[in-house]
Amino acid sequence: MDVSRHPVPVDSRVPTGTTNAYLLGDGPAILVDPPARTDELDAAVEDRTVQHVLVTHAHRDHVGAVDAYATQTGATVWARYGRVERFREATGLTPDRTFVSGTTIPVGDDRVRILDAPGHAPDHVALEAGRDGPVCCGDCAVRDGSVVVGAPEGDMRAYLTTLRRLWAIDPPELCPGHGPPIDDPAATLERLLAHRYRRERRILAAVDDGARTLEEVLTSAYEKDLTGLEDLARATAVAHLEKLAVEERLEWDGVHARSA
Repeated sequence: MDVSRHPVPVDSRVPTGTTNAYLLGDGPAILVDPPARTDELDAAVEDRTVQHVLVTHAHRDHVGAVDAYATQTGATVWARYGRVERFREATGLTPDRTFVSGTTIPVGDDRVRILDAPGHAPDHVALEAGRDGPVCCGDCAVRDGSVVVGAPEGDMRAYLTTLRRLWAIDPPELCPGHGPPIDDPAATLERLLAHRYRRERRILAAVDDGARTLEEVLTSAYEKDLTGLEDLARATAVAHLEKLAVEERLEWDGVHARSA
């Protein structure tokens, strides 16, 4: 299946300053994650018969033009079952249909399959474009750097499970929500897993060494300058602490951490 990437500038604090919209199919097509209208994306949409509009998750930098393109094309708008109100609040639209993990949507002679992919956001999914085809992974992965998984919305346990699930699927390519395509998915997913486990070990060590507050954990566990990133680092550290507390590897009451 043809998968075309269309980077769109957004005003959110995201990697590269753009969010990738995707068109899956070169005749009948699915539009994925349109953050805003651009001349380039308009032209690409006009070259196809867009039959469906989906988003990987309902963060505002992925949904800004859902209404506009759905109105223009008359496409069926989909949202995740059980997350319709979240989708409606983000887009201003009530979806025509809902999907669950495993739902398949026909595209010409092929199909797109919905894959469960929570962690970065609770409603997050990925889209397998054709049988054994590339996977549009939204904000599950990036080719360079790492993905924010921040509390209270981010779930680190779910995110690590999603990375392992994508690794097991072993797609030929990952098409991320930000930045260039990932042409070596296994290596990238292994790098992201290693990064999260490394951060987890540093947080555990910080708590074992006496760090009690979130600020103390950050000071001890983060080895880089956090200027301009403090809020993201705090939210991510809390997601790690929540995961470790659920696993009974430390204690965390939302304010103070202690060794288990």
